[in-house]
Amino acid sequence: MHAHTTTEPAAVPAITARGVTKVYGTGETTVHALGGVDVDFGRERFTAIMGPSGSGKSTLMHCLAGLDTVSGGQVFLGDTELTKLGDTELTELRRERIGFVFQAFNLLPVLTARENMLLPMKLAGSEPSPEWMDEVIGKLGLSKRLDHLPHELSGGQQQRVAVARALLPQPDVIFADEPTGNLDSRSGTEVLGLLRTSVRETGQTVVMVTHDPVAASYADRVVLIADGRIAGEIDHPTVDSVIGAMRALGADDLADVPAVSGALR
Repeated sequence: MHAHTTTEPAAVPAITARGVTKVYGTGETTVHALGGVDVDFGRERFTAIMGPSGSGKSTLMHCLAGLDTVSGGQVFLGDTELTKLGDTELTELRRERIGFVFQAFNLLPVLTARENMLLPMKLAGSEPSPEWMDEVIGKLGLSKRLDHLPHELSGGQQQRVAVARALLPQPDVIFADEPTGNLDSRSGTEVLGLLRTSVRETGQTVVMVTHDPVAASYADRVVLIADGRIAGEIDHPTVDSVIGAMRALGADDLADVPAVSGALR
């Protein structure tokens, strides 16, 4: 797997935001989505970003992932400053160094599970080692599903294909945006477990946006955002500590916790 032999690079976070602002619109319609965000995301850690609706959590993730431009400030992926790159360089960097798992599985309906999970690497002109491919497929329990089309798979299986697609290129960071949003609690639990396993066993770095306290409890750390600013963080989060912190921020859109808390761990 990822054998980290050097000791010093670990000091450089996987992602760093410094003074990041994001403004939409002009004049009276101006919206300050992010108001000067400073935050680091450590390597080989699973971090959740949480905040009330409209707090700026998705905007922050899009800026960190190079999917959206910042209005001010800097974003670094390791030592690379994203905020200095042009469109072509950004596209290349996202393809080679960043993985994505979205609420919508974004699988191509005419491609098999195997073809879908290999597509980004194929577009980049590379392929995973057979050992890594076998390991990812085995961990995700997809060995018997590789030749199935998306419509022949359950929602949970489709999301596992999406997770495999993100893991196979061994990116610096995987961004997960509400990855369990379209799944029942059992499938959601499986996907969260897989993300956590990928961090602990393969040294992956995962940053997940969620509004679900149960999903957040799988992370090593929760970064709280409110009104476009960092509002605190929770180390070793539990469902209860996350609910308490979110209520303190005035969140009224917490996921229906009792329905899923039975699925914990």
